[in-house]
Amino acid sequence: MGKRQQQRRLVRLAVAAAVVVAAALILTASAKKSGDVTELQIGVKYKPESCTLQAHKGDKIKVHYRGSLTDGSVFDSSYDRGDPFEFTLGNGQVIKGWDQGLLGMCVGEKRKLKIPAKMGYGERGSPPKIPGGATLIFDTELIAVNGKTTGGASNISCRPH
Repeated sequence: MGKRQQQRRLVRLAVAAAVVVAAALILTASAKKSGDVTELQIGVKYKPESCTLQAHKGDKIKVHYRGSLTDGSVFDSSYDRGDPFEFTLGNGQVIKGWDQGLLGMCVGEKRKLKIPAKMGYGERGSPPKIPGGATLIFDTELIAVNGKTTGGASNISCRPH
């Protein structure tokens, strides 16, 4: 093998090695796309000592929330508006991550939900604030169940599923 052929071969090997390294860096960066999840993650941030009123499917609940993307940018907040969001739990009025992630929550409880795209807004997103395929992070606080903020004499409290 001549000297010129050896030099060409070394250049090709160097280019191939650079391509492999670049591909590995791209894959690593996309895998670390900070915090993307494939399944719903529910973290309890605060739970009252006694659960006197709990949310179940079919209950009308009132929730304060702050929604953000994995990069930390906030796309919506009922706290900022001073107006909790009210809806019927488990009836498909909200994204699946909420319908599942808020089940069994006690009034006064605070949860952090990490919701994969498939349980949020999917590949279409909700432009312009939520891109397609986005993992959503919600800090939530249950304010009321069926109009009640405390258990009182209600039979709603902590009933089994």
